Amino acid sequence: MSRKAWAIVILAVGLMALLLGANANAEKLETVRLSEVVRSVFYTPQYVAIANGFFEEEGLKVDLSTAWGAVICRD
Repeated sequence: MSRKAWAIVILAVGLMALLLGANANAEKLETVRLSEVVRSVFYTPQYVAIANGFFEEEGLKVDLSTAWGAVICRD
């Protein structure tokens, strides 16, 4: 192939990638509800990812809440 043909192919692939990338960001975010029993330092990577918007980049909206723990009844 000539240089001109390669340049056209590369330009076409780049344009398609830009269009597909813009379309992916326009999609609605999927909401995930996450309920944790206790806040812990062990979940720090999760908190950082939520705060920095890493889940939104992947199309997820995380709804984080803290709930009461399980109650064990022994009769």
